Amino acid sequence: MCARISNLRNTCGLFIHKTPGIKLRKFQNNTAAMSTIEDAKKLAAYQAVDDHVKNDYIIGIGSGSTVVYAVERLAQKVQKEKLSVLCVPTSFQARQLVVKHRLPLTDLDVSPKLDVCIDGADEVDSRLTLIKGGGGCLLQEKIVASCANKLIIIADYTKNSNKLGEQYKKGIPIEVIPMAYTPIQSHLESIYKGQFALRMAVNKAGPVVTDNGNFILDWKEFDQNLDWAKVNQGIMMIPGVVETGLFVKMVERAYFGMPDGSVKVQDA
Repeated sequence: MCARISNLRNTCGLFIHKTPGIKLRKFQNNTAAMSTIEDAKKLAAYQAVDDHVKNDYIIGIGSGSTVVYAVERLAQKVQKEKLSVLCVPTSFQARQLVVKHRLPLTDLDVSPKLDVCIDGADEVDSRLTLIKGGGGCLLQEKIVASCANKLIIIADYTKNSNKLGEQYKKGIPIEVIPMAYTPIQSHLESIYKGQFALRMAVNKAGPVVTDNGNFILDWKEFDQNLDWAKVNQGIMMIPGVVETGLFVKMVERAYFGMPDGSVKVQDA
């Protein structure tokens, strides 16, 4: 296999403002305010790929709208820099993105140890605790992330909050075995405040079915001051719960594309 490149040069022309724990990075050739959230997503994704993808890497490819730009940037680097990489997708959508860009696929059976996983998030708090699973891929996303040496999150500025629930109002997803969703729903409502609603499909009758054949309960109107590590552990102990959309102490770094054309970098 090709030798690893230890220090990839930054090809985007950036300058860095250094502050404790948080960095703001801005494209030198982009002085105007960014016009759309899509621009912010692209900026964060491109910077994360430039910073964390090296030759001979096995990369977890997350799901969601921001990851589209990460795969786009990865394909550019593979073509221009002749990088040798392998991709492990977290969902059917992620796999289709990898196939579309003609990047090589592998899986955890063949490659159980990943160098990095790049994924999006529905919301990120000040401690880099995440809500993920708005697209229903939380189980496979967490499995792939757990196999990576580091999890890197990419998002636009609307996903950056001080506390979970400040901006994202669709709830914390909990993936459950279909036969158990009613008792689980009742049990959760007896322990925690808020609502636990079965996620319903939009273009079909009935509930959303995940890639793993399960249902999702969305926990809405929750207390923002909970200890998320304890909550996650408690929910996972309920028989029939498959996984939660709480990602606690898993993230090494998060990139947020900002309205002014900068990238906010938040470290764990």
